[in-house]
Amino acid sequence: MAVLVAAVGLTAALCLVNLLLTFGVVRRLREHGQMLTEPRTLPEVTGLLPGESPGAFTAVSATGKQLSDATGVRIAAFFSTTCSVCPERVEPFIGYVSAHGLGREDVLAVIVGNGQAGGLTTYADQLAPVATVCTEPDEGGGVSAAFKVTGFPAFCLLDDSGLLSASGYDPAMLPALVA
Repeated sequence: MAVLVAAVGLTAALCLVNLLLTFGVVRRLREHGQMLTEPRTLPEVTGLLPGESPGAFTAVSATGKQLSDATGVRIAAFFSTTCSVCPERVEPFIGYVSAHGLGREDVLAVIVGNGQAGGLTTYADQLAPVATVCTEPDEGGGVSAAFKVTGFPAFCLLDDSGLLSASGYDPAMLPALVA
């Protein structure tokens, strides 16, 4: 009889511990549910704040044109050969540029990387009809540093005076250009 009482007592204690652990799990799930429903903002794409201008830089375009600053550029796009999302954003970027009637001189496309799997050539071939294309061997190169790019792909919209007006990871999120 004593063994039976001990077994019932042990079973009751285990059930109580299980109940307490279940309450803890339910509480934690509620906290995570709240975190998932709260709006989250993406980090800034560039260190530049709206109203700031990109720094000076020197670069050579794929056609041999010397670039020293972003004068006349309305949108700058940054792609990386190591970025898994970048290939998906090239066509929407080209569509954005075409939809706003921008010429090659208005658009700067920077391809960052050392040419893994032909990424430099692929991006350059796709972007050359709509943008002035230049390449940088690694992150933090001259143009990327001037725009303070922190992630790829990055799209920086500049106003007529060369100040940053918007930036984003997706060209579909950029506002329409005002003439």
